[in-house]
Amino acid sequence: MIDFSLTPELAELKDRTAAFVRDVVMAYEADPRQNPHGPTDELRSDLVARAAEAGLLSPHLPSEWGGLGLPHVGKAIVFEEAGYSPLGPVALAIAAPDEGNGHLLERVADADQKERYLRPLALGQVRSAFAMTEPDGGAGSDPSMLRTEARETSDGWAINGRKWLISGAEGAAYFMIMARTFDTAGADQGATIFLADAGSPGLEVGELLDTMDSNLVAGHSVVDFRDLYVRRHQVLGAVGQGFRNAQVRLAPARLTHCMRWLGAARRCHDEAVAYARERQAFGKPIGEHEGVGFQLADNLVDLHLCRLAIWQCAWVLDQGGDARVESSVAKLHCSEALGRVVDRSLQVLGGLGITSRTAVRRTYEDIRAFRIYDGPSEVHRWSIARSILKG
Repeated sequence: MIDFSLTPELAELKDRTAAFVRDVVMAYEADPRQNPHGPTDELRSDLVARAAEAGLLSPHLPSEWGGLGLPHVGKAIVFEEAGYSPLGPVALAIAAPDEGNGHLLERVADADQKERYLRPLALGQVRSAFAMTEPDGGAGSDPSMLRTEARETSDGWAINGRKWLISGAEGAAYFMIMARTFDTAGADQGATIFLADAGSPGLEVGELLDTMDSNLVAGHSVVDFRDLYVRRHQVLGAVGQGFRNAQVRLAPARLTHCMRWLGAARRCHDEAVAYARERQAFGKPIGEHEGVGFQLADNLVDLHLCRLAIWQCAWVLDQGGDARVESSVAKLHCSEALGRVVDRSLQVLGGLGITSRTAVRRTYEDIRAFRIYDGPSEVHRWSIARSILKG
């Protein structure tokens, strides 16, 4: 049996995070240092400094690197509370892609790489980018279509290729680059993840794409590699182990997306409930009309079931289990169910919902992308079905 009761320490941390988001972070939601692509680095730095003062920075990473060292169930609690504001994950340094990148570095990087790349990330001093998705028939939901190449040289590799939809690329301090690797004889060694500093010759951050979401610092960009030379110490993990190491990042990252979006959807539901209690129509509060009340009831059901799916998957991970199926189930269910919660909340708010006077419109625009990134719903259904048939 899974015990979902909170320890006194975790209950205190949950309340402290909720208070920090409510009393500190939400005051920044109207800060002008935001643009159609997300909060600026200046705003991010201010928020990170406030989280550090509150002792809430990087709850997902071990204390030796500056984090709180929470297990996955603990992360589920804190990440949900952080997600209650679109700026909460940015403040705690747990927004994508940095949160997943930090987890990958902590699990796979060697000691020198951790000191150079993980520590400043955990302290919120820098941002990072994970460069895997490609345009033009390249890697996406099917990573085997990877087209970016790393050709071995006498002392390293030369990387050539194009990536796109790379979150946080503009202003990132360093990149994790997935490339198909070839040795000096031209033999395919499989995919490898390389670390490269921003500003390295041959690494160019190009077009900042016009996307519908605005919850990440610096949005999503095109990134080109033209004879980007990397040395042997810049391999993350081992040559040819890129896909395996990417799974170290991707499975937990699917789940942490669910955690953050659960908080965001709960915020929208709360705003819809408050409005439904006060707004009058046809002689009574609109929440007393079944057309509205039933939508709020469906919201509560979806929120509750999403939380159970998240916690169950987190529990499997904390027990050391293989949670690939569970993470696909959680990602599929939460991305669709939480989208419904936000959609219903907007409907309950009526005309108010399409204005910027509540968090609902912004969340509505942001959360739609959740059904696409980290694997679209169709790919997760296919993966789940395949596991069912295998028995």
